[in-house]
Amino acid sequence: MEQTLENALNNLKNLGTPERIRIMATQGVKPAKRPRLNAHIHLPPNFSAFETVDQVLTLAAEQKIGVLGVSNYYDFGAYGPFAAGAQKAGIFPIFGLEIICLIDDLVRSGVRINDPGNPGKYYFCGKAISRLAPMSGRAQEIIRKIRTNDADRMRKVAAALGKVFEKNGVAVSLSSDDIIDRIVRRHGSPRESVTLQERHAAQAYQEVLFEKVPETERPALLQKILGSACPQNPNNAVAVQNAIRSALMKAGKAAFVEESFVTFEEARELILELGGVPCYPTLADGASPVCEYETPAQHLAETLQASGIHAAEFIPIRNSAETLTEYVTTLRRAGLVVTAGTEHNTLDLIPIEPTCLKNVPVPEPVQAIFWEGACVMAAHQFLTLQGECGYVDAQGRPNPAYASADERICGLAAIGAAVIRQYQDVCAGK
Repeated sequence: MEQTLENALNNLKNLGTPERIRIMATQGVKPAKRPRLNAHIHLPPNFSAFETVDQVLTLAAEQKIGVLGVSNYYDFGAYGPFAAGAQKAGIFPIFGLEIICLIDDLVRSGVRINDPGNPGKYYFCGKAISRLAPMSGRAQEIIRKIRTNDADRMRKVAAALGKVFEKNGVAVSLSSDDIIDRIVRRHGSPRESVTLQERHAAQAYQEVLFEKVPETERPALLQKILGSACPQNPNNAVAVQNAIRSALMKAGKAAFVEESFVTFEEARELILELGGVPCYPTLADGASPVCEYETPAQHLAETLQASGIHAAEFIPIRNSAETLTEYVTTLRRAGLVVTAGTEHNTLDLIPIEPTCLKNVPVPEPVQAIFWEGACVMAAHQFLTLQGECGYVDAQGRPNPAYASADERICGLAAIGAAVIRQYQDVCAGK
């Protein structure tokens, strides 16, 4: 029988009593070897490099990943099967989510946050969420609002793309239901679990275009549809999908539809209602120039803490090793927990363990901070499942049982390391 999300959470809860885990932490119990880790990937039916949950876990096991965090948009049905497979593979799961919100004041002032093309648009993560099954009424209410807004927008985007294609001689018009049908066929996902994203629409239209138009005719047609954004290789599916998004779906383009976002306060409330840690995904030199909200690094740390955020995350493949080191060490010194992932939210099937820009390895001191961050999230997830305060409390305030940020991070990292070791032993039948 397929494992439910509730069963998965109970398995993590039942690793031991908090008292026993704390004794293990005091004794220095931790994994014999620091595992490879990734705290942020997307599972299908989110747009993902992976076709199935089984593929994710097979690749993670082959690549010796020991801790793996999932961070989907607005539906968590895939987390049960993921957790079941992770347990068989001995991979510790960290549950999370990603949200997009808007800060109106920063829209008006033109301040870019972590979306370089859209001032005021804010990508936001929740790490180590635990109150998923059952979910609170308020959490369900916010998620319904987000999904309703997204579904309405994607209906309009799909129709607008159809008009562009038909105008240029490609007789196709896909509804949002048509696009969902393709996702269900591709991934075997329940329809109700699908939240359409721009990338899904771009992929569907690219696929239909390739089905209807011979290779020899594609260059001229795509030049007509996409203009200067037409890729050099018009038969490269991923390149064409990316060009459809950038040339047709962004602000001011033919298939652009205004988005309706929740507020920052609602997004943060949702993360806390789900028992998680509000976490800021940092772009740093993934944008050029660096977004105004994020520079300098010390100012970013102060801004985050003032807004009730005490954790940050990086997708290192966007960053030079030098800039990554600067930002990670600055945020950690300021008292923030720091994690890292890859997203895997394009079709590029890159390695699961994060690397820096141009595949440069993450520097060892930064890897150690990322491991510490993963352990803190493991501790938070375990403790909140036990009804205790983790890294932050239900209002997002740092756990008051610790005298300082450094003591809090180090203390919870030791607990998390013991949790991960206990999980490894249970998976191994010890």
